[in-house]
Amino acid sequence: MKKKIFSVGIIAALCGSMLFTSCIGSFQLTNKLLSWNKSISNKFVNELVFIAFWVLPVYEVSGLADFLVLNSIEFWSGSSPLAYGKYKLEGDHGERYIVECNKKGYIVTDLTHDTTFRFGFNPDTKEWSYDANGQKIVFMTFIDDNHIQMPLPDGQNIVVTPDASGLYAYEAQCELHDA
Repeated sequence: MKKKIFSVGIIAALCGSMLFTSCIGSFQLTNKLLSWNKSISNKFVNELVFIAFWVLPVYEVSGLADFLVLNSIEFWSGSSPLAYGKYKLEGDHGERYIVECNKKGYIVTDLTHDTTFRFGFNPDTKEWSYDANGQKIVFMTFIDDNHIQMPLPDGQNIVVTPDASGLYAYEAQCELHDA
């Protein structure tokens, strides 16, 4: 009986040690998005960005890109594809990508399907946007120091202030459009 308990204990310890050796990747793209959002000095603008990133599937897309492509590349190559610069990547099934990272955002080109995705900030228009295959989705436009234009789920826009009342107004409008 003691030998069986000892064997089960050894097996459990070995299995437990496997759980604590992570090979899932760092989810760098998603973490960079979250870090950037946390770095916004105004907590109300930070919350507006957070909500907008969930209304428009920015967090979902970045998480999926991390999960399916970037973490695998990081695991097998030993280096992150998200450092500044231009990288050529190949998938397991012959897919070919070019990822270009700069201070304005990320441009991912799928050479296999001839498509492009861009996520970044345009300082000229003061817009944060997601561009895919010629379709641009603006999820935040800074109008001035006291006003921000944000999209609603139905495609309309709302202008809010970067404070608690603006945050509550945006949340209320999103809930109305989701209902």
